[in-house]
Amino acid sequence: MYEDVLIPTDGSDGTRRVIDHALTIADQFDATVHALSIVPEGPFGTLEGEEAIESARAAVARIEADAEGKGLAVRTSVERGVPHEEILDYVDAEGIDMIVMGTQGRTGLNRVLAGSVTERVVRMAEVPVVTVRLSDGIRVDDAAEATRLAREAATDAGYEGVSVREEPHRTSASWIVALETASGPVQVHVDAVSGDARIASRDD
Repeated sequence: MYEDVLIPTDGSDGTRRVIDHALTIADQFDATVHALSIVPEGPFGTLEGEEAIESARAAVARIEADAEGKGLAVRTSVERGVPHEEILDYVDAEGIDMIVMGTQGRTGLNRVLAGSVTERVVRMAEVPVVTVRLSDGIRVDDAAEATRLAREAATDAGYEGVSVREEPHRTSASWIVALETASGPVQVHVDAVSGDARIASRDD
């Protein structure tokens, strides 16, 4: 029934619930996951610089890693433009069957703008749109806590001789923690909202 599921994302804190819903649906129907982030311009935003582009890339990369971790096919895209227009254009161009998106975005003005994007997509899209209310609370807000959770996850997964390879950094609502182990380097993603940690990759 659903072969292509789209997740529009701005990388906001609390997007874990949206991603989980979308991946559950995609997994059930063996659908391809599409992760799309828009660097806004036009009446609902201004053209932003390299920092915004990197943030958008990180947002779709997070979804890509999660989808691949579940064995799902995934495609990512970063576009510039008016967000709801770019989302609807992508739906048409890629034959999307379902859109899963959050009902809130970032804080302040951006929250209002992102909310209006969802409203427009729901009203104008010709495919089903599943909306998920985002959670805003950040649980893991410092590198030390992220490192502790990452080391615990690696140890629980059976890795020995775990040490920190480089300073953790936060991308969107996730911490990326690079570890060294007796089996080689690994990367752990720690969700800043839920505190969940998972082994994202092993660098051979």
